[in-house]
Amino acid sequence: MMNDLMLKPNLFRWFIPFVFAFLAFPLMSQKAVVLSPNSKNEVMLLSEQDGNTGSWYLQVNYISDDEKSEVIPRIDLGLIRNDQSFSDNLRFLKASRPKRVVEQYTSIHGKRSERSNVANEVVMEFENSERSRINVVVRAYNDGIVFRYEFPRGSGTYTILDELTSYHIPDSTTRWLQDFDLSNEHLYTKMKDAQSGGDWGYPALFNTPDTGCWYLIHEAGLDRTYCATKLNNSENVPVYKVTLPYPHEGKGEALPTINLPWKSPWRVVIMGALSDIVESTLVDDVSKPSVLENTDWIKPGLVSWNYWSDNHGTRCFQTVAAFTDLAAAMGWPYTLFDWEWDVMSNGGNVEDAARYALSKGVKPFLWYNSGMFQWITATPIDRMKTHENRMEEFAWLKSLGFVGVKVDFFLSEKQYMIEYYLDILEDAAKFEMMVNFHGSVVPRGWARTYPHLMTLEGVRGAEWYNNGPEFTTTAPEHNSVMAFTRNVVGSMDYTPVTFTNSQYPSLTSYGHELALSVLYESALQHMADRPEGYYNLPDAPKSFLKDVPVAWDDTKLLDGYPGRDVVMARRNDKLWYVGGINSENVEKNYTLSFDFLDDGVDYRIVLISDGNHDKDFSTYYSVVNKSSTIDVKMLRRGGFAAKLQPMNN
Repeated sequence: MMNDLMLKPNLFRWFIPFVFAFLAFPLMSQKAVVLSPNSKNEVMLLSEQDGNTGSWYLQVNYISDDEKSEVIPRIDLGLIRNDQSFSDNLRFLKASRPKRVVEQYTSIHGKRSERSNVANEVVMEFENSERSRINVVVRAYNDGIVFRYEFPRGSGTYTILDELTSYHIPDSTTRWLQDFDLSNEHLYTKMKDAQSGGDWGYPALFNTPDTGCWYLIHEAGLDRTYCATKLNNSENVPVYKVTLPYPHEGKGEALPTINLPWKSPWRVVIMGALSDIVESTLVDDVSKPSVLENTDWIKPGLVSWNYWSDNHGTRCFQTVAAFTDLAAAMGWPYTLFDWEWDVMSNGGNVEDAARYALSKGVKPFLWYNSGMFQWITATPIDRMKTHENRMEEFAWLKSLGFVGVKVDFFLSEKQYMIEYYLDILEDAAKFEMMVNFHGSVVPRGWARTYPHLMTLEGVRGAEWYNNGPEFTTTAPEHNSVMAFTRNVVGSMDYTPVTFTNSQYPSLTSYGHELALSVLYESALQHMADRPEGYYNLPDAPKSFLKDVPVAWDDTKLLDGYPGRDVVMARRNDKLWYVGGINSENVEKNYTLSFDFLDDGVDYRIVLISDGNHDKDFSTYYSVVNKSSTIDVKMLRRGGFAAKLQPMNN
């Protein structure tokens, strides 16, 4: 009797949660699970209805120290085609056995040269009420999860009326969101929860409150078969829906047209620790491999650029020559002739300028207007607009020794504009022309498919010091946010490292500006300051900028938090470079650790940090190894940069 009385409370405690679990089970039916190779990231296919027919969603979980946490509790799935719907009445057919995706590839530029595309993949097959098939392909990576839609059968042309993919983000999730703008040049805003509804641009950064898991929402693998998208939470503020372009966003049809069979772009969630976000190459990993057989002509490098200091600088041959001389003196391989080169005077025209650059051992790039908008009258206008225009123009550029183009003003993310981007890239490759897009989308993985796409703008960069007084005060915080958001997903043409002032002053220190040459990854790094801004530097920072690479073999986040500070190490061959910035209005003492270095190797370090004031440098020389630390002072809005060379090299 006594034993029975002792057992009944234990049985009761066990029975109650069992009852609740049993009652809840019909409300959430699980059909498939995909687990990352390292067993940290998990995707589950769930439905709210009992049985195999209804609406379906994904749940994303993060597993740390054997504890599972819901990171994104729900990602709604579905598409609406002009002929039928694939959403709330889908019959689940089956899920494939997990397949290991294993691919190794190399990248000419970016944050890492040797890439590993390794994931577990499950194909989830559905059928709608009209017995038409749709698949959802889900992959779980060590640094995130991705999924895409497939129409695997049939033929014919159809219009996608809506995509129903929607991310349900719990309140108390901290988020950094950028108001959507067709130039993708707004500032990010930090919010504790979903404070307002609207259109938001990619990538969007989130931090869960309890698990320490971060995630970055983006898309990749975009090609001619679809449009670019944005996020919108106007109808339900905690729910961020993938949203197609609106009719007013550029000319042409807003809704994408597809041909069966068809695959959508990948929906990408990079996730893990903050270092996993920054170091990830997932956007490139899931994109199509290079279509180019010969890539020997693709050469990343530093570029001199006159627009920041003189918005009409390319009108003047003497200004162009001065920036060519700057590139030659600094050992930079390139210079860019920006807009108005077609009216260049005062000593020569554009052909004279090209000959002058080549005589100095400097290779020129040339700017073009996309020609897609009549109200943008910056000349030349029409030379990139059609295949015939491009063939004629690229042949002319090749004959003069130009090695690439900068094409500006796209300002639409509709399908026709995506086709235009790719048309330019494909025609440029025929003449071995490297490409830089401005007024553009943010990267969608095209640099893997077309490695001569060297960089894109899609960022509020240093040219905003020309546009008004606002950037003076917002740049310090913005600069560190970019390292955790925009620059994660691909090359970013911020045009950094300015020591003098443009139309409006900068509040960042010289050490802060020098650090941006390492923190910001761009295969064409446009050094935006006027020549005297570099000539007048002390020897150490000047030498640093002569040698700093723009393409990297490895990248490590050492420390940081968006909007506060960031310290990053990047390796080129055997040399390591470190850049760190302070975004706050308070001095900081930072202990720089070198545990990222190779075991048993001593490195000679040149550390260039803030001096006594924001226009002063302090240079420190020493020998360090993996166990070393150095204390570094950062002024308000300050920073530092370092170069480490192995002594046995």
